[in-house]
Amino acid sequence: MLNYDIKDASKMLAIARSLKKYKPPFTIVGGYRLIDNGVEPEATVQIEANGRVIHEASTGCGPVDALAAVLKKGLIPLFPELERVKLIDFHADILDSRRGTSTDVEVTIIFTDGIEVWRVHSLSENINAASFNGLVDGFEYAVIKKNVKRT
Repeated sequence: MLNYDIKDASKMLAIARSLKKYKPPFTIVGGYRLIDNGVEPEATVQIEANGRVIHEASTGCGPVDALAAVLKKGLIPLFPELERVKLIDFHADILDSRRGTSTDVEVTIIFTDGIEVWRVHSLSENINAASFNGLVDGFEYAVIKKNVKRT
């Protein structure tokens, strides 16, 4: 049986973010926009990093794919190392089915850069918001792990 060391990026980011000296490599300006007509979802986002603001739009096979595509499209000009980052698994768990459509959803996403593998978790009543926040965390982890190795 194969055994892989999957890093818990959510835990590492939570620890880093609790420190006063932590400065995220990028920020999302004003959240995201998602238009899903059921055929070709479109996502838009504004990303601020290194004194630049980038506004991007992208489509995808589904809402999560559109959100992942727009984040990569906006971040790669600022962080070229993200070109190698791929999503290899996506899973959503409904936490309390008795609450129906207003229940919390926990999204788990597994990423790789071809060398390492890491996992993020995000929780929200909105599956798209949980997915977006998880994607942001996964890409942020990829950027900071690259920068840590340089120092």
